[in-house]
Amino acid sequence: MTPSLCRDCFASPDVPVCPACGSRRVLRHEALFRLHIAHVDCDAFYASVEKRDRPELATRPVIVGGGVRGVVSSACYIARIAGVRSAMPMFKALKACPDAVVIRPDFTKYTAASRAIRALMERLTPLVQPLSIDEAALDLAGTEALHGAPPAAMLARLALEVEREVGVTISIGLAENRTLAKIAAGRDKPRGFCVLGDEAAGVLAGEPVRLLPGVGPQLAKRLAAKGITRIGDLAALDARAALSRLGEEGPDLVRRARFEDARRVDPSREARSISAETTFNTDIAAAEELERHLWRLSEKLARRLKAAELAAVGVVLKLKTAGFATRTRTQRLPSPTQLPDTLFAAARALLARETDGTMFRLIGIGAAGLAPASEADRPDLADPDATRRSAAQAAIDRLRERFGAATIMRGRGLPR
Repeated sequence: MTPSLCRDCFASPDVPVCPACGSRRVLRHEALFRLHIAHVDCDAFYASVEKRDRPELATRPVIVGGGVRGVVSSACYIARIAGVRSAMPMFKALKACPDAVVIRPDFTKYTAASRAIRALMERLTPLVQPLSIDEAALDLAGTEALHGAPPAAMLARLALEVEREVGVTISIGLAENRTLAKIAAGRDKPRGFCVLGDEAAGVLAGEPVRLLPGVGPQLAKRLAAKGITRIGDLAALDARAALSRLGEEGPDLVRRARFEDARRVDPSREARSISAETTFNTDIAAAEELERHLWRLSEKLARRLKAAELAAVGVVLKLKTAGFATRTRTQRLPSPTQLPDTLFAAARALLARETDGTMFRLIGIGAAGLAPASEADRPDLADPDATRRSAAQAAIDRLRERFGAATIMRGRGLPR
């Protein structure tokens, strides 16, 4: 009999509807109780957190983003049905879904929810590798003896715990390796639980190559120009053909298409990116005006670093021209920091080299490399004012936490 699991009461029914609880969410798969690599992906995470905190929006389309020329950070599934997608320009999103409620992102709130979900995952296994604020890879090998239940059952419990304790939903992929687990997690959203075993190669052969992790739109276009549009097309190439037709990256692409993945789940290899950016309502060329936006973003980046208990090792400046060309410039810092002044000073120097009359539509600042918060802004004999600046910023942060972000504003951030 094919192994089965009710995702709501954890029974093992042999029929599609669980006789114990009436649930139709019954998993059935030959390898259900043998697989132990999982990928957990939150469903429309930012929008879900906003709906959790504003129940009156439960049946409304919600878009997290902002600005007439900004982009969509997240959209709930109601908005997605209308055609809204992440990274879509806001004007297009509102054209597709004019009755959507638009909410500015609150990354402090999202980080708190992410930490709560991570804590629940770490109850299952110490092998949790966060991949972004809303997804992670898990390895539950050997945990059955500890929990008294196979990984699939514990993952089903996790999904219910996240809904109950955090108030958002997750989708789960379970497979023999990380690539397949990630693909599985996206196949049955929202509140999904997909299992991929030995049948994966056949089931996925006809899917577009874009389904493969790491294959973006540009790479997909290059592959299509060579007659490769499906995963099966790519998997069928031998090593010599892959190298001659696709270049040096060819063999690796073929391995991915064959779902060959020996990567371990490594908690020490967290992939994090902390940044802040804004898209202007009208294009800007003036250095002074660009600096004013850069200062506000430096303050925002500093807040996000503190919320994540991290420090920036360097800064990266991002600019997008009126013609949509992207420029990125990076500068390493003398020591890790969480101070907006230090972040701004480094980014300002980078910006000065770019303000040559070019019109820009977007500016952003990010952390180029991350260190623990304990490494941030340590006393430095070569910089006797460092301790004073840290104390002053801490006082400002305390006042803002108590009375609101607008309580204290620096002059350089005020509109002219």
